[in-house]
Amino acid sequence: MAKMNMLHAINSALDITMNEHPQACIFGEDVGYFGGVFRATSGLQEKYGEHRVFNTPLTEQGILGFANGLAAFGAPALAEIQFADYIFPAFDQIVNESAKFRYRSGNEFNVGNLTIRTPYGGGIAGGLYHSQSPEAYFAHTPGLKLVVPRNPYQAKGLLNAAIFDNNPVLYLEHRWLHNTYSNVPKKFYRLDLDQPQTLKKGKDITIV
Repeated sequence: MAKMNMLHAINSALDITMNEHPQACIFGEDVGYFGGVFRATSGLQEKYGEHRVFNTPLTEQGILGFANGLAAFGAPALAEIQFADYIFPAFDQIVNESAKFRYRSGNEFNVGNLTIRTPYGGGIAGGLYHSQSPEAYFAHTPGLKLVVPRNPYQAKGLLNAAIFDNNPVLYLEHRWLHNTYSNVPKKFYRLDLDQPQTLKKGKDITIV
């Protein structure tokens, strides 16, 4: 176990995936040498090379179009949208392509290797284009899973599960939680995406 904040936990999960799966690729705006605007991918390009951790042009639709193609060939595609506020140009690719890939082919092929990471949410004085919470738009999309971790322990375990789920997953990190800390295992572990956790059981209401 180690004390990690959420960004360190995410970086650890990505590092494990890149180490164990030579076809895995991380790509997005500034994710390379810069490590992303929040440094979630820091050190990974130096470790795995520019051919596996690389910057993309400023085109969210292009990022997800490329991600769909890569995932369709079976490679773990780890796409980052720098801010969730900028995901809307890729909305069509996610909702009409990623989410429908399996159904369209009658389960002959899919993009289950696709994970889309994006920071979202307010509370950081980010202004109109850096404080949005668009998760509700995607929560009603059949074929797409949403993951929203609440602490670093969940962040790593749920990201590991998302990467190896057989469906495309939109992984949303609240920016306000990036610098929260908790004890996180250094080794690989995953948390069940389909099993709710009971946080508090009550007589009239239960929080899951």
